[in-house]
Amino acid sequence: MLISTISIAEYCVKGTIEELPMRHLQIVPFNIQHAKKAGEFAKVIFENKGILSLPDRKIIPNDTKLFAQADAESAIVYYLTSDVESIKIFKLLKEKDMPKFQLINLYDKHNSVFGLLDF
Repeated sequence: MLISTISIAEYCVKGTIEELPMRHLQIVPFNIQHAKKAGEFAKVIFENKGILSLPDRKIIPNDTKLFAQADAESAIVYYLTSDVESIKIFKLLKEKDMPKFQLINLYDKHNSVFGLLDF
């Protein structure tokens, strides 16, 4: 499983890095390619901010950067989150046919996303 340095920073607001299963995670640092993609995403979000009902929150620092990382990394096909506000931003970007990855809500059952196998 991959984890962004941005997600690690968010976690460390209330937790410690020692609590994370780091030996089972591959760290994805934020780089120039991600920054360029984040700018593209942020432009669309700011242009459409009026149609999103978001509380006063910083869009670029977290959601946009995380989505940009996921989109820029070809190995990332799925993005797992439980953040309802982040999901709203993803849906806006998806309407513009921007992210290439599939977002999975942590609260959705796995079979609603991946289906069931016939035995």
